[in-house]
Amino acid sequence: MGQWHSTTKQGQFLNRVIARATSMVGQWCQKQLNFKSKRSGFKSFVSLFLVGISLSVAIASCGGGSNAPSGSTPGANSGTQGDVKVTLVSYAVTRAAYEKIIPQFTAKWKQEHNQNVTFTQSYGGSGSQSRAVIDGLEADIVALALELDIQKIEQAGLIQPGWQSEAPNNSIVTRSVAALVTREGNPQGIKGWEELAKPGVQVITANPKTSGGARWNFLGLWGSVTQTGGDQAKALDYTTKVFKNVPVLPRDAREASDVFFKQGQGNVLINYENEVILAALNGQKLPYVIPQVNISIDAPVTVVDKNVDKHGTREVSEAFVKFLFTPEAQREFAKVGFRSVDPTVEKEFAKEYVPIKKLFTAKDFGGWSDIQKNFFADGAIFDQILAKSGK
Repeated sequence: MGQWHSTTKQGQFLNRVIARATSMVGQWCQKQLNFKSKRSGFKSFVSLFLVGISLSVAIASCGGGSNAPSGSTPGANSGTQGDVKVTLVSYAVTRAAYEKIIPQFTAKWKQEHNQNVTFTQSYGGSGSQSRAVIDGLEADIVALALELDIQKIEQAGLIQPGWQSEAPNNSIVTRSVAALVTREGNPQGIKGWEELAKPGVQVITANPKTSGGARWNFLGLWGSVTQTGGDQAKALDYTTKVFKNVPVLPRDAREASDVFFKQGQGNVLINYENEVILAALNGQKLPYVIPQVNISIDAPVTVVDKNVDKHGTREVSEAFVKFLFTPEAQREFAKVGFRSVDPTVEKEFAKEYVPIKKLFTAKDFGGWSDIQKNFFADGAIFDQILAKSGK
């Protein structure tokens, strides 16, 4: 059995495996030839010889192919030479941060690995992006608005279970909270969640059945009761009153914003704090209130295992995910309205964010699997609320 030659580390490793296998086959063959029954020994020898040949061919086949993208330089995916392309799929409002973060990472990678990295970027609604990846958009990295959207990609077989533990902070890379955007001068006197249930107040929010952002809005409403001592019955009564005040249920957050700003409907829009801050940075200052009891809107990031292995981009993709948790990257997120998950950066930007007295998370509701089942599945709590509110 001849060795499979390669100058790569992978090839050298496979050569060692083949050599070891060859030696073991030889030893076993010698023992079998010394066996009392020459007939039996000969059969064993033939069997082991064939096993050895099969092992050699199988290992060579595993090592000989390349997972490199079409047109890439040999060895490009080893991180030491050639160029590598990575596809990042994220939700819309993160674009401003990634446009600053990606150049920092590529410069760092070039300096440390002498390799050029280019990013293909895709931005859109989190739920739509999740479906696009499942349908064939070959993302190497996904950074979406809620864990449920990444769980759907996992359930499609593209991401291995346990991805949450593979990056710092359980893979939660940014945080935000719910904001209540009011009309100029706040004529309804909105101070927090409680006012949204009052008669005469029109509330604009998207439909939680179709919008990931609206699910966070709903958890903010429900948790404002259950996380401050109220029981499930009280929470059901309160949220039903709020949705009686909802004149329409747009499909997603973007449509909800259009209803509020362009169509002029409603007295208050439930939105993300980071979106309001980003709008102000772009010259559109909006009056808003941050409820003191609030939901931590946690956005995760991970590599798409099936795709990075197919493209040969696992090393650089995992390095980019880890880079997102560094102070350098977290500062860029903070600059565009996200609350940093890095304690040092959080302190640096503390004056720019309203303190929250009571902050709860999706885990306080049992995690996203329980949330989906208990609140948003067909016939679950949200459907009951719609029926009671006459929607």
